[in-house]
Amino acid sequence: MQYLADKQPQPGHLVEIANGVMWLTMPLPFELDHINLYLIKDGNGWVVVDTGIGTSVTKALWQQIFEKLDGTISAVIVTHLHPDHIGLAGWIADEFDVPFYMSQTEYFTARAFCAGKNGASNNRDIRYFSQAGLDSGLVEKLTHGDGKGFSQVVSPIPVSYVRLKHHDTLSFDNNEWKVLIGKGHSPEHACLYCENKGVLISGDHILPMITPNIGAYSTEPDALTLHDYLTTLPPFKELPEDTVVLPAHKLPFVGLHQRVDELLSHHHQHLCALVNACTTPQTVAQLLPVMFKRKLSSRNMVFAVAECYAHLNYLVAEGKLIKTSVDDSVFTFTRRAAAKLRG
Repeated sequence: MQYLADKQPQPGHLVEIANGVMWLTMPLPFELDHINLYLIKDGNGWVVVDTGIGTSVTKALWQQIFEKLDGTISAVIVTHLHPDHIGLAGWIADEFDVPFYMSQTEYFTARAFCAGKNGASNNRDIRYFSQAGLDSGLVEKLTHGDGKGFSQVVSPIPVSYVRLKHHDTLSFDNNEWKVLIGKGHSPEHACLYCENKGVLISGDHILPMITPNIGAYSTEPDALTLHDYLTTLPPFKELPEDTVVLPAHKLPFVGLHQRVDELLSHHHQHLCALVNACTTPQTVAQLLPVMFKRKLSSRNMVFAVAECYAHLNYLVAEGKLIKTSVDDSVFTFTRRAAAKLRG
């Protein structure tokens, strides 16, 4: 793989990473401390692709960007619903009164998350983590919130949108951008590919250096998100090998086919390790060290449990593991006799 830069641009700065495509970053208050965002030239204006998390710091940086731009904003596209991508999308779209593009499942899921729990019980969240085998103290810590965290870092989402569908074509500055839907990291993640420019804006679906989180969360604990990811990732190898990939995190790169193969291999290695670890009944909590070698913070624990569930759900659906409920309270996973795999 070949990286197209040594480091990210500083927040508030613009870099032309491809003809008619600007690259910028915004800070994130997490271990992954940045997000890459992109501007596509559109005649006398610019199309914003993802926006950063909805904080006053990010808003101030966007205002600096707007002052530097030669032209106005003509549209906002959001690849998927996660707060670091949609955070200020509504604010920018309404500020410039421009079309707001998003896939249908992502749009309505984001609207639902912004509404929060609306008084619903958190018993299902408690059950989800308890069934993973986490101790009661940690379960309490992970479930005590009011469900309003999403809306605190996401500006109001526009009440109308333009739906993005797989293989839709958008035209900006006489260049066609094809919508390619990837699933797994989020329900209906939209990537954008321009054959003319040889550029793929991959969002979180394809990342270099790190892997996208593929999780089965408490909202849909039996979800087969890993199957979705492993199904929708290989078709990206139909794009040219020398495609310039513009990811949401880390550095833009060339080497799409290699990276797709590496991501597929990463997940299959985890699947093999989990099967081989389940010679005796194992809980999600007991299997976390099989997948994650580092110490997990409370925030990372949420993602880790979801990712472990996603891999185990896949293996149960494939008939490699047997899922059993112990005393109706904790799930265990056991390898079928003929299911031993090699990593």
